[in-house]
Amino acid sequence: MTQQAAARQAARTYSPRERMVFSAAQLIRRDGVGATGMRDVAAHAEAPRGSLQHYFPGGKDQLVGEAVAWAGRYAARRVSRNLAALPPDDRRPSRLFAALIAQWTDECLATDFALGCPVAAVTVDCADASDATRTAAAQAFTCWREPLTSALAELGVPQPRAAALATLLVSALEGALLIARAERDVHALTTVADELGPLLDAAVAPQ
Repeated sequence: MTQQAAARQAARTYSPRERMVFSAAQLIRRDGVGATGMRDVAAHAEAPRGSLQHYFPGGKDQLVGEAVAWAGRYAARRVSRNLAALPPDDRRPSRLFAALIAQWTDECLATDFALGCPVAAVTVDCADASDATRTAAAQAFTCWREPLTSALAELGVPQPRAAALATLLVSALEGALLIARAERDVHALTTVADELGPLLDAAVAPQ
């Protein structure tokens, strides 16, 4: 990112609606859907409480759905940024996955394991969720897997295998994140990176 682009991003003022969607995602990943109330979101976002009905006439279901969609897009951007950051002389699938795992590992340590994935949190709470919320969670996982599939293909994995491995990686990452939070230890995250790395590199088609 150029200095000018960074300055523009830093100077941007986010609307109350954008802040509430972001805040909802952060509260859901910390507390789960059931414990996240609309008033909590407004307070966290420092937004007028009366704006909730204005921006989210569909109530909590709409807000949760939009927060999950935001999380899916954010995960997709992480894939793209880490792919672009790979060194030209070492563009391996294992390096990409290790970079993604490293970000989650850093977050766990920085927050004392307080924050998980909002998409996973919504999925766990699906028993009490609406069809719209479940659909939003499914779409968020798709939003995450698709760029990961494309990234693996760009790194040399044949397309059908890339799609299967993208599902495997998202599943492994989500499971490892849950274990890490339960154990308050990043061992599960580093383990999936170490164990799946050779599998990913072996999937690259011979030149």
